[in-house]
Amino acid sequence: MVQTRIGLAGLAVMGQNLALNIAEKGFPISVYNRTTSKVDETVERAKQEGNLPLYGFHDPESFVHSIQKPRVIIMLVKAGSPVDQTIKTLSVYMEKGDCIIDGGNEWYENTERRQKAVAELGLLYLGMGVSGGEEGARYGPSLMPGGSFEAYKHIEDILLKVAAQVPDSGPCVTYVGKGGSGNFVKMIHNGIEYGDMQLIAEAYDVLKSVGKLSNEELQQVFSEWNKGELLSFLIEITADIFGIKDDKGDGYLVDKVLDKTGMKGTGKWTVQQAADLSVAAPTIESSLDARFLSGLKEERVEAAKVFRSSGIGDVLAEQTVDKKKLIDDVRQALYASKICSYAQGMNLIRAKSIEKGWDLKLGELTRIWKGGCIIRAIFLDRIKKAYDRNPDLANVLVDPEFAKEIIERQSAWRRVVCLAINSGISTPGMSSSLAYFDTYRRERLPANLVQAQRDYFGAHTYERVDMSGSFHTEWFKIAKQSKI
Repeated sequence: MVQTRIGLAGLAVMGQNLALNIAEKGFPISVYNRTTSKVDETVERAKQEGNLPLYGFHDPESFVHSIQKPRVIIMLVKAGSPVDQTIKTLSVYMEKGDCIIDGGNEWYENTERRQKAVAELGLLYLGMGVSGGEEGARYGPSLMPGGSFEAYKHIEDILLKVAAQVPDSGPCVTYVGKGGSGNFVKMIHNGIEYGDMQLIAEAYDVLKSVGKLSNEELQQVFSEWNKGELLSFLIEITADIFGIKDDKGDGYLVDKVLDKTGMKGTGKWTVQQAADLSVAAPTIESSLDARFLSGLKEERVEAAKVFRSSGIGDVLAEQTVDKKKLIDDVRQALYASKICSYAQGMNLIRAKSIEKGWDLKLGELTRIWKGGCIIRAIFLDRIKKAYDRNPDLANVLVDPEFAKEIIERQSAWRRVVCLAINSGISTPGMSSSLAYFDTYRRERLPANLVQAQRDYFGAHTYERVDMSGSFHTEWFKIAKQSKI
């Protein structure tokens, strides 16, 4: 048999779809899965979807030996120990100069550990973020490979064709950087995604609970928003969701979905990294807290009963609103909050890049997110241009164009947050985004008092605004004397 160009191990839906995508682009591919029925299923799909050059193998040895040298094998298995086990299984049959690529959502330090371990065997290693879900994997994802540049060069021709193609900016793939940078960037992408989804959910809540919009009206609003500055995959699918009727009963399906959000860990990792790097990421953090609170469904049901008996309902007071004005205000609030969420994500990437010496190019990362991935949006082109104008931009908020847009939208943003507060509707994402903006734009904060308190009880010292140096005051003694 003719040897294939590449191999893929791990044939859950993402793995199957990426394998079919590679085959469809003209690259013969070998596939393997520990559960052999998945191999047969993928081979059958390849036949049905156009007799694609995909070859299935039931054992790891024949799978590895079917690939031309230097061999390149993509793994798409569950993060953690399954990755280590797959590497162990495959590396036995691999040779010096061969390459392993982990395409899962892996913790970046695990990738760096594995790079060192396989290097001792003479193997190359990449950790590659893959975004776009099942559809993206099949028809064009956003790809974020990091690690061995030599390994990247082995597979660059394939990735350039397999990735999503954006007419004005090319394939949505780039060599991200050294070490675990590819996985780290994908993790932050997912953190931004958490923030985006939470902000959209809050816009929905305000429009539905205060504005009393029906699902039909919501579908119309989000469809309209998807023609302008909010044009994005998440706004598009949100509009779709509002239009889908329940096939198991009356009404719309969205109203039957349990209000309890799941998660797989990348959002939590993002927030932990924000804390470790001392980078403020309140929009992303609030989205994670919202998921935690959504998980307390039974407690919330009981809490609602307690407060309802005291006269506090789900919505505190019926507000008389101009529906058209509310829709426009919420659109502006959503856009301004979204700028803050992306600003926080980009600042996290920059901070980690500095810490690790990765030299990540923020503008290039936003370019590869313009297609294929979950957070793809027209808005990303604007962020890329901001970094093109100033690669050392301290924060997206202070880019002249974004600053102007936030100034134009801040009144609407404040109206929406105030309306939500007065109605008893929680908008943690929008509120924390607004607080982030208001804190960042102020020259002087009340942090002087906090530092004075720290010096009072812990002798932590303080700096002064009028002279250089470090100072300590015996606050307690002075205060005690003044009370005598």
